[in-house]
Amino acid sequence: MNLKKYFELEKKAPKGLLGLEWIIIAYALVTLLVVLFGMTKIQHPDAMIWGRLRFVFITLGMWTVFRLVPCRVTRLLRVVAQLVMLGWWYTDTYHLNCLFPNLDHHFARAEQALFGFQPALTFCEDWPQIWMSELMDMAYASYFPIIATVVFYYFFCRYKDFERAAFIIFASFFAFYLIYDFLPVTGPMYYYKAVGIDQIARGVFPDVGDYFRTHLDMLPSPGYKDGIFYRLVAAAHDSGERPTAAFPSSHVGISVVCMLLAWRSGNRKLFFILLPFASLICLATVYIRAHYAIDVFGGLLTGAAFYAFWAFVSRDKRVRKASK
Repeated sequence: MNLKKYFELEKKAPKGLLGLEWIIIAYALVTLLVVLFGMTKIQHPDAMIWGRLRFVFITLGMWTVFRLVPCRVTRLLRVVAQLVMLGWWYTDTYHLNCLFPNLDHHFARAEQALFGFQPALTFCEDWPQIWMSELMDMAYASYFPIIATVVFYYFFCRYKDFERAAFIIFASFFAFYLIYDFLPVTGPMYYYKAVGIDQIARGVFPDVGDYFRTHLDMLPSPGYKDGIFYRLVAAAHDSGERPTAAFPSSHVGISVVCMLLAWRSGNRKLFFILLPFASLICLATVYIRAHYAIDVFGGLLTGAAFYAFWAFVSRDKRVRKASK
């Protein structure tokens, strides 16, 4: 590998922000308006406002670094910095969708009408084996490694398409986040905890209204509690999970986006290496009770739709041109 080329200064480096950075700034501004209008109902609105300003400054700071040292490595750092901040934006959706009454009872009833039972309730109970538990937790934990693999593959192997691939992934992420801001569905791990497993088993799905505005309790993840991957998923939930972002499943949707990018790259080996993990994520999200089964179908459809839309928007190097 020729490491020198990654540090060589680009003679015609784009002067403006990357397309993905414009998407993030636009999202920050749109949701800032929501925060300002809902200040009296939002907990700690000042922190949300300053959080947005902080990330805008970080984005501008990374842009400044690139302008001073315009090379491949500093361009990659701009993308990695935004990847690191995705967790904050995810948690932020909870504070915004608390402005609206919870809708889980509608989704649980739809699940019951469609399947005749609650897959998220019975899946882990019917398959409690250690190997199944660890397989599902491993698949769920593979989510960010899938994203990182695709991003870094494009950077190292398809650099001319790197910016566009990153744009499609980030634009899809923030399209999901925008949905979550206005569609307050928490998923089974929170809703089942709120109303009780006995109620769910009897097919009773009450409206909990604004319950999650003040309650963050969730069911413990089912499965083999001494497993390596179980502990990894449980630690992730304890550190950053909130009652938000259930429908459609971004785990499934972003996995679809990444798989389509992997296929588009022309590297079939990459695609088929990632395919088992992406496929198992569809099962894992239901197994660990993070999502209803209909969230998975929603994720499959929206993931494909977001990829098609953002690929169309960024066609003919428009994103790169917008950055100049």
